[in-house]
Amino acid sequence: MSASLCVVPDSISAGAPRPPSIHEVGARIKSHEWVNGEYRLLVLDAPASILNCEPGQFFHLLCPQTDRFQPYLRRPMSIYSFDAARGTLSFLYKVAGAGTGALAELQPGATLNIVGPLGKGFEIRPEWQRPLLLARGVGLATLAPLARECARLDRPLTAVCSARSPELLMSTDLFRSYGAEVITVTDAEGNSGVESLTTLIERLIRSRGIDAFFTCGSARLMRMLQEMGARHGIVGQVALEQQMACGIGMCQACVRPFRRETGAVNLRVCREGPVFDLQEVL
Repeated sequence: MSASLCVVPDSISAGAPRPPSIHEVGARIKSHEWVNGEYRLLVLDAPASILNCEPGQFFHLLCPQTDRFQPYLRRPMSIYSFDAARGTLSFLYKVAGAGTGALAELQPGATLNIVGPLGKGFEIRPEWQRPLLLARGVGLATLAPLARECARLDRPLTAVCSARSPELLMSTDLFRSYGAEVITVTDAEGNSGVESLTTLIERLIRSRGIDAFFTCGSARLMRMLQEMGARHGIVGQVALEQQMACGIGMCQACVRPFRRETGAVNLRVCREGPVFDLQEVL
């Protein structure tokens, strides 16, 4: 099955450029493997129509109904990688509930219904020459395409990857393949707390000239970067994780408050995000 729909934001005026179409397709599963005890890597054969993606965007997946799991709504999932030349689209996800539990039962050769690409992705501005990426858990999957884009733009990237234990660290080899300097921290090693990370990043700011922050996967780490950014005048962006129903801005289920110059405003994470200015998130 393959279909397309085009959703136009309320702010688009007559005669303005229309946004890319959002596609609903049935994509064949190329491979589906465990990468550790909690996460699986899903690789799809995808048509070119859905591979005009931006780092930070996501797809809405129709998880199957099984004997064990009966998920009702689609599940939003950030893009782990996309390759138009090879025709592949990948997701790295944690098996945590009914939706991902049902998804984990799908075998290679099966077809998965997906909608996307959705949302607003990351922007790497010309003045951001020494970015730092900080992520934990599944947030490491969301930031993988950003690392690839930094490599394409020849921006030296420092990636600080956090997890509960060394065996749960993900994407480190992928980040290194993009030329990033990778620093790992874990709860088990006692160096992943806010105090330790603050000391580490302060040192990186001085030694590497870090001028932009990117993060995903932990509200605690996001708040730490907000404070450090305000203190050092360093800007950045965050990809937010939020429960969603429709994924295209119609249901309003993912609305949350943000800080703007005129005061707090309510925005849809799926439509105005999921990537936002780091300092705007309340």
